[in-house]
Amino acid sequence: MSKAAAGGDPEAAAHPSETEWAAAVAALRGLPPGARVLLACHVNPDGDALGSMLGAGLGLRGLGLGRVTATFPGPMRLPAPFDALPGTDLLVAEEDADPAPDAMLVFDVASIERLGGLADRLRAAPVGIVLDHHASNPGFGRINLVDPAAAATSVLSDGLLRRLGVPLDAAIAECLYVALATDTGSFKFASTTPAVHELAARLIATGIPVGEISRRLFDTRPVGALRVFGTALARTVLEADGAGGLGFVWTYLTPDDLAAQDQAPSAIEALIDTVRTAAEADVACVVKPVRPGEWSVSLRSKGAVDVSAVAVALGGGGHRFAAGFSASGTVEDVVDTIRGLLPAPAGIRVNSGRISGT
Repeated sequence: MSKAAAGGDPEAAAHPSETEWAAAVAALRGLPPGARVLLACHVNPDGDALGSMLGAGLGLRGLGLGRVTATFPGPMRLPAPFDALPGTDLLVAEEDADPAPDAMLVFDVASIERLGGLADRLRAAPVGIVLDHHASNPGFGRINLVDPAAAATSVLSDGLLRRLGVPLDAAIAECLYVALATDTGSFKFASTTPAVHELAARLIATGIPVGEISRRLFDTRPVGALRVFGTALARTVLEADGAGGLGFVWTYLTPDDLAAQDQAPSAIEALIDTVRTAAEADVACVVKPVRPGEWSVSLRSKGAVDVSAVAVALGGGGHRFAAGFSASGTVEDVVDTIRGLLPAPAGIRVNSGRISGT
């Protein structure tokens, strides 16, 4: 999913223990010469998934641990602005990924199902390490470096590389910075702690072009995408009594909407960040087309409602403030299902009516 919201609940589970960190370092250091190391992130990867994976991949390649490659489920298409990340030469298509790696590292994946056809490789790998910051992560690796309090998975990547003694260069730093900036909403969300700024300072100190990166991430969008945003915003529905009276705002796009402006689904990942600004609603939702009848759903909360509970119930994952899942059926089916899992005010049943054009 695209998560551009707070990166975890500060009250959630503790950081990985030093024992867990040491186990990960020992497992990687103990790989045989010429080992095959496969890195993977979730389907439809966002900035944190790609940045944390590619930054770690560049660091591991620099250590000479073996042949390092990276992949993710689905078509090997990198949306702008992530196609400009260092380390993209590590990427291989899912069908070309090593079928039996000696070690597999998984980044920003809340549940093993989000790995799609790559899940069996993780299960079979002699070394399987999961790096993640989703509170809903059940710990599906042999070694789990999961910190729900971390602002981004790149925090875990940085922690692993530091413990491996990898020097921080500008290429690694750019990947980790992109991951950190996207998952903190350009350092606007509540996950932006002093530690986040300290990490950002270390990354910036390598000389990365922060202004250029920020323009690429947050201030560049094709006109076609702007028009698609306009379509979605014009059909936004506010249910003021939704989510237990806290307010529920939602919208959707169809495959035809994207086709009309020649836009890929990746062009609308940031739409949820606009919808979530609605002053009258704690919970925001965008239903995005994958293919006819199949959807990717982004959920956001300002904090009163735990949207990860909704997403997990529907086979997805995330944080209290940001979550997502995949769905099928009509948009009305999807929204009705979400509505049924949100808190409901006593004696009130919201019915927004039928949706056309889905």
